[in-house]
Amino acid sequence: MTGLIAILRGLEPTEASEVGSVLYESGLRTLEVPLNSPEPLRSIEILRSSLPQDARVGAGTVLTTAQVTSVKEAGGQLVVSPNTNPEVIAATAAAGLASYPGVATVSEAFTAIEAGAGALKLFPAQQVGLAGMKAWLAVLPPVDLIPVGGVGADEMAEWVAAGATGFGIGSALFAPGVRLEELRTQAAALVQAWDAAAPGVRTVHTD
Repeated sequence: MTGLIAILRGLEPTEASEVGSVLYESGLRTLEVPLNSPEPLRSIEILRSSLPQDARVGAGTVLTTAQVTSVKEAGGQLVVSPNTNPEVIAATAAAGLASYPGVATVSEAFTAIEAGAGALKLFPAQQVGLAGMKAWLAVLPPVDLIPVGGVGADEMAEWVAAGATGFGIGSALFAPGVRLEELRTQAAALVQAWDAAAPGVRTVHTD
């Protein structure tokens, strides 16, 4: 399993099975369908039913506790948000799903952790920056840090060296209507870059 999250914004249910298969075959194991995509819950259902059990499927752009419930009912396993909403984080944890709230400041990071998040989506990553993330690590308890926004294959190694434990990849990987062979090529390049950087990923002890 890689530390990459494939963000499939705009995914149509009619292409979900084929897109999921290509990404899985390329080595990606975590797929996120943002809720502002067409019929996102249906796409989540299709991905979850068509992919092997070691794949994780979930939703992005989750803003309310009601949406958390809908994601769980669709078979989703993780909830990703662009913001820090303690109610959404707590509802996600209570539902037994993995919570990835968006944080852009160290105060938001502490708020998210206190609400039950075990992983943080640094968004937008370029705003936080490498130096910012390093400074966070000096004060935060052990937690996964997942930069999202503007980090490509060429930058992964330096972000891992600074403390990142994974990445969310959106438009650099998937766009509505992308040809499957192009998707396969892009996914393979990202997985290769992650595999090269992964030996440097810090261990997060949460016990």
